[in-house]
Amino acid sequence: MATSENWQLFVHNRRHNHKIVVYHHSHAQAARLTEEQLQQTEQFRKSYVPPRNILRFFREQNVSCAVSVQKIYNVVAKIKKNRMVTQSSIETVRRATYLVILSLHTRHRLQLLERGYMY
Repeated sequence: MATSENWQLFVHNRRHNHKIVVYHHSHAQAARLTEEQLQQTEQFRKSYVPPRNILRFFREQNVSCAVSVQKIYNVVAKIKKNRMVTQSSIETVRRATYLVILSLHTRHRLQLLERGYMY
């Protein structure tokens, strides 16, 4: 209830019949990874550890960890995206060239197989 000299304001919310929870596990702030967890996630991904195992590690470290596996998938996607952005243009050209050569090689193999030649 807020009051001033001339006015009084009463707020009634029919949806909530209880006090607002101060800190809840489903809240986005509670599910956020700490800076240390972000660094650990990056190290785990360099070692090709799956996100479910990363989550298991975090839950073993802290039983009340509210992080979800979806949050870890999102962090991993962000790490991959940042790695692609910071990749130099020469590395990008090399990778594109490799993919073109690979597709040409695959097309050549398919043509030989269609003609009945064993590859």
